[in-house]
Amino acid sequence: MSNLNPSHNDELPPIPGRRYFTIGEVSELCSVKPHVLRYWEQEFPQLNPVKRAGNRRYYQQQDVLMIRQIRALLYEQGFTIGGARQRLSSEDVRDDSTPYRQLIRQMIVELEDVLRVLRRPL
Repeated sequence: MSNLNPSHNDELPPIPGRRYFTIGEVSELCSVKPHVLRYWEQEFPQLNPVKRAGNRRYYQQQDVLMIRQIRALLYEQGFTIGGARQRLSSEDVRDDSTPYRQLIRQMIVELEDVLRVLRRPL
Protein backbone atom coordinates (compact mmCIF):
# COMPACT_ATOMS: atom_id res chain seq x y z
CA MET A 1 0.00 0.00 0.00
CA SER A 2 1.12 3.54 -0.68
CA ASN A 3 2.46 5.94 1.90
CA LEU A 4 -0.38 6.77 4.28
CA ASN A 5 1.09 10.05 5.45
CA PRO A 6 -2.01 12.21 5.96
CA SER A 7 -0.49 15.34 4.44
CA HIS A 8 0.82 16.15 0.97
CA ASN A 9 -2.29 15.81 -1.22
CA ASP A 10 -0.12 17.20 -4.05
CA GLU A 11 1.96 14.00 -3.96
CA LEU A 12 -0.99 11.67 -4.57
CA PRO A 13 -0.87 9.68 -7.81
CA PRO A 14 -2.85 10.86 -10.83
CA ILE A 15 -6.32 9.38 -11.17
CA PRO A 16 -6.46 6.94 -14.10
CA GLY A 17 -8.96 7.74 -16.84
CA ARG A 18 -11.42 5.01 -15.92
CA ARG A 19 -15.10 5.24 -15.11
CA TYR A 20 -15.20 3.17 -11.87
CA PHE A 21 -12.76 2.33 -9.08
CA THR A 22 -12.99 -0.22 -6.27
CA ILE A 23 -12.59 0.81 -2.65
CA GLY A 24 -9.09 -0.70 -2.64
CA GLU A 25 -8.06 1.35 -5.66
CA VAL A 26 -9.50 4.53 -4.14
CA SER A 27 -7.69 3.76 -0.90
CA GLU A 28 -4.41 3.69 -2.85
CA LEU A 29 -5.24 6.77 -4.95
CA CYS A 30 -6.17 8.86 -1.90
CA SER A 31 -3.91 7.38 0.80
CA VAL A 32 -6.95 6.73 3.01
CA LYS A 33 -7.72 3.31 4.46
CA PRO A 34 -10.92 1.56 3.29
CA HIS A 35 -12.59 1.69 6.71
CA VAL A 36 -12.07 5.46 6.75
CA LEU A 37 -13.69 5.74 3.31
CA ARG A 38 -16.72 3.78 4.54
CA TYR A 39 -16.97 6.06 7.59
CA TRP A 40 -16.73 9.18 5.44
CA GLU A 41 -19.65 7.91 3.33
CA GLN A 42 -21.79 8.13 6.46
CA GLU A 43 -20.53 11.61 7.37
CA PHE A 44 -20.47 13.36 3.98
CA PRO A 45 -23.63 13.24 1.86
CA GLN A 46 -21.60 14.39 -1.18
CA LEU A 47 -19.81 11.04 -1.11
CA ASN A 48 -22.14 8.41 -2.53
CA PRO A 49 -20.44 5.62 -4.51
CA VAL A 50 -22.46 3.29 -6.71
CA LYS A 51 -23.24 0.04 -4.91
CA ARG A 52 -23.65 -3.13 -6.93
CA ALA A 53 -24.03 -6.85 -6.25
CA GLY A 54 -22.90 -7.87 -2.78
CA ASN A 55 -22.95 -4.21 -1.69
CA ARG A 56 -19.61 -3.65 -3.46
CA ARG A 57 -18.71 0.02 -3.83
CA TYR A 58 -17.67 1.55 -7.12
CA TYR A 59 -16.36 5.09 -7.01
CA GLN A 60 -16.32 7.49 -9.95
CA GLN A 61 -13.72 10.15 -10.67
CA GLN A 62 -15.75 12.90 -9.00
CA ASP A 63 -15.90 10.69 -5.86
CA VAL A 64 -12.12 10.35 -5.86
CA LEU A 65 -11.73 14.12 -6.21
CA MET A 66 -14.24 14.65 -3.38
CA ILE A 67 -12.33 12.19 -1.16
CA ARG A 68 -9.10 14.06 -1.85
CA GLN A 69 -10.83 17.32 -0.94
CA ILE A 70 -12.21 15.82 2.29
CA ARG A 71 -8.76 14.45 3.07
CA ALA A 72 -7.19 17.88 2.55
CA LEU A 73 -9.77 19.58 4.77
CA LEU A 74 -9.38 17.07 7.59
CA TYR A 75 -5.69 16.18 7.48
CA GLU A 76 -4.02 19.27 6.04
CA GLN A 77 -6.27 22.16 7.00
CA GLY A 78 -7.27 20.80 10.42
CA PHE A 79 -11.04 20.85 10.00
CA THR A 80 -13.24 18.64 12.18
CA ILE A 81 -15.68 16.27 10.44
CA GLY A 82 -18.52 18.74 11.13
CA GLY A 83 -16.47 21.69 9.95
CA ALA A 84 -15.43 19.91 6.76
CA ARG A 85 -19.03 18.86 6.11
CA GLN A 86 -20.17 22.47 6.54
CA ARG A 87 -17.35 23.76 4.34
CA LEU A 88 -18.22 21.33 1.56
CA SER A 89 -21.90 22.24 1.68
CA SER A 90 -21.25 25.99 1.66
CA GLU A 91 -20.76 28.18 -1.37
CA ASP A 92 -17.20 28.91 -0.18
CA VAL A 93 -16.01 25.62 -1.68
CA ARG A 94 -15.62 27.33 -5.06
CA ASP A 95 -13.01 29.64 -3.56
CA ASP A 96 -10.82 26.75 -2.43
CA SER A 97 -8.17 26.13 -5.07
CA THR A 98 -7.24 22.63 -3.84
CA PRO A 99 -9.82 20.61 -5.80
CA TYR A 100 -9.27 22.78 -8.88
CA ARG A 101 -5.53 22.23 -8.73
CA GLN A 102 -6.14 18.47 -8.54
CA LEU A 103 -8.61 18.60 -11.40
CA ILE A 104 -6.20 20.57 -13.59
CA ARG A 105 -3.37 18.14 -12.78
CA GLN A 106 -5.69 15.25 -13.68
CA MET A 107 -6.67 16.90 -16.96
CA ILE A 108 -3.01 17.38 -17.86
CA VAL A 109 -2.31 13.68 -17.28
CA GLU A 110 -5.28 12.69 -19.44
CA LEU A 111 -4.30 15.11 -22.22
CA GLU A 112 -0.73 13.77 -22.18
CA ASP A 113 -2.16 10.24 -22.60
CA VAL A 114 -4.23 11.43 -25.59
CA LEU A 115 -1.17 13.12 -27.07
CA ARG A 116 0.85 9.90 -26.75
CA VAL A 117 -1.87 7.99 -28.60
CA LEU A 118 -2.04 10.62 -31.33
CA ARG A 119 1.74 10.58 -31.81
CA ARG A 120 1.87 6.81 -32.38
CA PRO A 121 2.81 5.91 -35.93
CA LEU A 122 0.00 4.34 -37.96
